[in-house]
Formats: sequence, structure tokens, C-alpha cells
Amino acid sequence: MEIVALCRIGFEKEVAAELVDVCGLQDVAGYVKAKADTGYVQFVVQQPEQAFALLRDYPFEELIFIRHWFLSPGLEEDLNPADRVTPLKLRMLPFLADLGQAGLRSIESIVLDTNDGKALSRLAKGVAHHLHKAMVVDKPTEHGLRGQLVFTSGQAAFTGLCFIQNVSPWTAGVPRLRLAKEAPSRATLKLEEAWHHFIPAKKWDTRLAPSMKAVDLGAAPGGWTWQLVRRSMFVDAVDNGPMAPALMDSGQVRHHLVDGFAYQPAKPVDWLVCDIADKPSKVASMIARWGRERWCREAVFNLKLPMKQRYQEVHKCKAIIVDALEDAGIQHQLRFKQLYHDREEVTGHLQLF
Repeated sequence: MEIVALCRIGFEKEVAAELVDVCGLQDVAGYVKAKADTGYVQFVVQQPEQAFALLRDYPFEELIFIRHWFLSPGLEEDLNPADRVTPLKLRMLPFLADLGQAGLRSIESIVLDTNDGKALSRLAKGVAHHLHKAMVVDKPTEHGLRGQLVFTSGQAAFTGLCFIQNVSPWTAGVPRLRLAKEAPSRATLKLEEAWHHFIPAKKWDTRLAPSMKAVDLGAAPGGWTWQLVRRSMFVDAVDNGPMAPALMDSGQVRHHLVDGFAYQPAKPVDWLVCDIADKPSKVASMIARWGRERWCREAVFNLKLPMKQRYQEVHKCKAIIVDALEDAGIQHQLRFKQLYHDREEVTGHLQLF
């Protein structure tokens, strides 16, 4: 049995490191298999029950680089184009039986975030439809399980299952967000996705409320400020570069032509957002200072990662913030995620209590 974890292409090493750490903490024995630029990583486990419990109980929201994960009997290769369904079904049935499952409530097709993966979308949907008819039952043993089908090529595919309540609410962790024509840049989608990921929808009205005060560090041309204004907040936009004229005309934005690292708010604000391109440890130290001084109640920020040791760099930055806040006796929640709209970066969210 394997744990299959999907990720952004090029971050397979980071996912492998994360899987090894998580499985080690939960005493799940096994070994990792990773190949560069595939968009997925496999962790072969020795005890199926351990892996089943891990994917059911370990908080998915704590994972950083893993976009989606599921249990699988392994990659089925050399599929015959004339009949791909039968061998996949025969591989899946004993796998379910070994886990004590009578059947599944549904099967979804998942596309790898690669050019080859996207080209297999229609094939995956067709095969998933036929597998659905062959394997889905009216009263499955475990209602929280969903079948998975992921093609890696026209002749190879993973089948498996995931726990619906312990994965991203978006299929394979890929949100469907629309870029508004009036948004100053595509970067606006990063903040919108961060809110969806870190803040429960039922709390948006109180934690992203109209008339809140916010600071946007590294604001120009205003992609993140636009999201704040859209929520009817008042924003201090900090950047030496120009802001989009429409934002300045809104009456909700004050532009400060100063360096983001040097800026200090006159009064504490509700939100700090920061998309400054600089060394991640420098950004982390600045976020730690904002938290230690209680200059904000919540923050969303990006860490631009180096080419090497990216997994280690995130944990180094996490330690910088956590150590500073714990030394100050400040209760907080700090999480990181490589979001779909991130590139060579991860997004952090800090909430103070």
C-alpha cells in the first residue's frame, strides 16, 4: 500500500521530506519514492492500518507542500487501451477488502498539475465513470471515503481512496477562482485563496468585516490591496512603487512611499498582508516583530523560497516567529501552505489571541 501525495511540479523533494517527517511522527513505517517534475510522491507503507489511520486522523490543514493525498494499492501499469477499467477494478477490490471496506460512495478523477496530466483529463473522466458503475455501492462501510483515479500516462494510473473530511475542499487542492478584470494583478488571487484556506467561510463576516483597518506591505500595484478594498476595508498601502489609480480613487487607500521593512503603524490594525520579495528569514523576522508588538490581529504573508533547502527554510522561518511570540507570552496560531496560486513560495497565516 502507498500514500500518494500530489504537489506543485518541481516540489517533489519538499513533499518527500514532509511525508517522511509526518510518517515518522506518527510511527508509520515505510519508504519514499519521488521523481522530479512528476507532480506526485509515493510513500510505501508496511502496515496498511497505520496508513489508513494517518490519512483519517492527521490534520490535513497542517501540511505545507502536500496539495492532496490518498491511499493507493499502487500504480497500475501497462493498461490496455481496449479495457483499462477491468485491471483497475481488480486491483481496487482486494485493496478495499483489506481495509474492511465494502465499497465506495463515489469516485472522482484527478488530474496531475502537469501538461501531460492535463492532457489526460478526458480519459480520466471516462474511466472514472465506468469504475463508478462497477464499484460504488448504496451503503458503503465508511461514508467518509471517496474513490480516487489519477492517470500518470495513457497506460498507467493510480486508484485509491481519500477521507473527504481530511483533504482540501477543492478537488486535488486546486481552487476555481476567477480573476476580476479590474484587479491590478494576478497576485490578487493569492490573497483570496489564502483567506479561503486559512479562514472558515462562516467566520468571514467577522474576521474580514467592512471598515476594518489593514496594512499592505509591498503593495504596488495593488493586487492584495484590491482584495482588502473589495471587503470594504481601509488600507495603508506601503510601497515605493505606484499604485493602481482606481484604488487610490476609492477613498479607502492611503499610499505610503516608504520601505515596508521600516514602516510602523500609528495604531494597531486588524490585518497585515505582505507580499515583499526578499529573504524569507528577513520577512519572518518582520512578521515576528509585528506580532510581538501586537501591531495587527491577523496576518497573511508570503515567503519567497530559495532554490535549495526549501522545506528546511520554511521551518526555520516558522521557528523565528514562534520563538519570538512565545518569548513574549503571546498566544497565537501560525500555519503555512503552498497554495495553488503560489509559485516558488509559501503563504503564512498568523492569528494572535
